Amino acid sequence: MTNRQSTPPPRRAGPLAGVRVVELAGIGPAPFAGMLLGDLGADVVRVDRPGTTALGVEPARDVTNRNKRSVLVDLKSADGPGTVRDLAARADILIEGYRPGVAERLGVGPRQCRAVNPALVYGRMTGWGQQGPLADRAGHDIAYIARTGTLGMIGGPGRPPAVPANLLGDYAGGSLYLVVGVLAALHHARLSGAGQVVDAAIVDGTAHLSAMIHGMLAAGAWQDRRGANLLDGGCPYYGTYETADGGHMAVGALEPRFYDEFLRLLGIEDEDEGNGPGLSGARLDVARWPALRERVTARFKERTRDEWTAVFDGSDACAAPVLSLREAPHDPHLAARGTFTDHAGITQPAPAPRFSATPTSVRTGPARPGTDTDDVARDWDVPRLLSAPRPSQ
Repeated sequence: MTNRQSTPPPRRAGPLAGVRVVELAGIGPAPFAGMLLGDLGADVVRVDRPGTTALGVEPARDVTNRNKRSVLVDLKSADGPGTVRDLAARADILIEGYRPGVAERLGVGPRQCRAVNPALVYGRMTGWGQQGPLADRAGHDIAYIARTGTLGMIGGPGRPPAVPANLLGDYAGGSLYLVVGVLAALHHARLSGAGQVVDAAIVDGTAHLSAMIHGMLAAGAWQDRRGANLLDGGCPYYGTYETADGGHMAVGALEPRFYDEFLRLLGIEDEDEGNGPGLSGARLDVARWPALRERVTARFKERTRDEWTAVFDGSDACAAPVLSLREAPHDPHLAARGTFTDHAGITQPAPAPRFSATPTSVRTGPARPGTDTDDVARDWDVPRLLSAPRPSQ
């Protein structure tokens, strides 16, 4: 049985205002998914375990816990599983990132939670998925993306694959697919009254991200090796180049007119590399790409990153400076859009995407474990929470 509020709390904003989400605390993609749902306006209650903290991050600075509230529940105590089921009975969505079978053993698995709320959407976030030979094995982002073929695409030829932080697997192939899945299931539940289980596996989502590349591979337009293709750094007008000061510029001048403008502003459009007419004719001639790359490389090293940024400013040459994490918030375009925001002394990405009628914002900083227990007990009408553990002072 659900107990949804007819009107959302006034402090909530965003298109998901009024949607209630329970997040069973963990690390990686599930907390990021909870943050995204919270950014979109959902009332996200994170169930933290006593005595635990996020992996290597002080709770006050764990941005993935913004726009959430936290309660402490000891799932190994006599009352713990029942408390979570009380929350599930009043929720629209529950998300967890345990290994298969763990939630069931703790008494808060899909069958146990949906027994008290048949309309509940139960989102499960794992690396390998709920079934398969590796389902109960440990893993991290890098292992998941390795088996999908996506890691093998990244990096230069003759070198080991480059590690794309944990953005490709955990967050793109994991969190975003979990959010899409639970929101689609929520739509179905509101039409039919029936919830369901969403099995979001990082291997599935990451493989799905490579759909276009698989199409190109089938069509013979992609070589199954690194650094040999249009979009993987093999193309000299789609890649990165070092500048005179050790900085880098990124180039993505794929279309003919953008390519011609890039060569013109770089100052090499009329140069003859010894194999025919000027470099403007080398765009589709793969045999001439090495010579083109040499000229572009040498030219970029003649000026600093900021000087080249000024050269390409206001053009359609599709060239941009490669900025660091600390530099990015000060980029003029990103600053004008408010792509980053400051909240509670932390510079962080602002919620995305943007909505014309239901704008989003960073409403609260990272939830401290257990500090919202009394408020949640009142707002969600869960008296059992009042006897839950309290955070240590």
